[in-house]
Amino acid sequence: MSEKHEPTQWADADYVADKNQSFFSRLYSGTGAFDIIGKRRMWYVISAIMMLIAILSIAIRGFTFGIDFEGGTQISVPVRGSVSTSEVSKVFSDTLGKAPEAVQQAGTGETATIQVRTETLTVAETGKVLHALGNAFEPAVSAADVSSSDVSSTWGQEITKKMLIALAVFLVVAFIYITIRFDKEMSVAAMASLIFDLVVTAGIYSLVGWEMTPATVIGLLTILGFSVYDTVVVFDKVEENTRSVFATTRRTYAEQTNLAVNQTLMRSINTTVISVLPIIALMVVAVWMLGVGTLKDLALIQLVGVVVGTYSSVFLASPWLVSMKELNADVKRHTAKVLARRENKKVSA
Repeated sequence: MSEKHEPTQWADADYVADKNQSFFSRLYSGTGAFDIIGKRRMWYVISAIMMLIAILSIAIRGFTFGIDFEGGTQISVPVRGSVSTSEVSKVFSDTLGKAPEAVQQAGTGETATIQVRTETLTVAETGKVLHALGNAFEPAVSAADVSSSDVSSTWGQEITKKMLIALAVFLVVAFIYITIRFDKEMSVAAMASLIFDLVVTAGIYSLVGWEMTPATVIGLLTILGFSVYDTVVVFDKVEENTRSVFATTRRTYAEQTNLAVNQTLMRSINTTVISVLPIIALMVVAVWMLGVGTLKDLALIQLVGVVVGTYSSVFLASPWLVSMKELNADVKRHTAKVLARRENKKVSA
């Protein structure tokens, strides 16, 4: 489809008037003044770059899996006196001759603890570390105050397997629903958008390098559901606008779709803002107040996923839909009629 077929060529008086409105007036009016579909090649390039960065990060950096997935030993030391993450890490390294995999503080006040995660230790190694940590921070901390727990690698493998099954079930259910609810092209566009959300969100999480925990998986499934919801809302409006598109030669299929995206744009933005605010609050509480690692992991995956899901619903799902629809002979013929009508109007004018 050549550039002259894009929505930027609209000749309707109402569209020209919309272009003269302020940014926020056009945003709230939703009358099609933002040429999102017409600039879809730009969104394709931006999205391809995002996908490439995400895939490279996953392939090169990978993920930092938590103890629930990999198995290992976790040691907890109460935060009292001179106890700190750096001091606990030093005592651990000096005692066993190797550094722990992760050391972080959890909680605040009297309930605060330093969590040390490492590969599975033997009974003798565990006892040696507990004793060393107790001696290092006496009298504030004794060996009896330091605790440990083990998670077997078999348990970690079982958690990973269940995570993948849950993800697969979600994708299958989403695909079945979308296939029943919409036509073939809409189904393909929606699922492609969902895959994009999954890969980019995982890639950003890989770049940040935070631990992958069961809370992360829960957050990922939650934001994928949000993405499907937002895409369905947009496609509902697209379906409504294009239902009788062939009965008039005022606008092309692409232009009617662009109008639908504009009409739902403010709703998508409002939904995203409302969703993001409590997530940011959760991150603030988790990181600066409670120091709870699992809350931090859950908040990050949800924050990234909501933003990426909104982006794909607006700037990818609908443009992909139009690109596929424009391969249809009926859509091509209708577009030619619309453009011919406009040319005739220009000549007669």
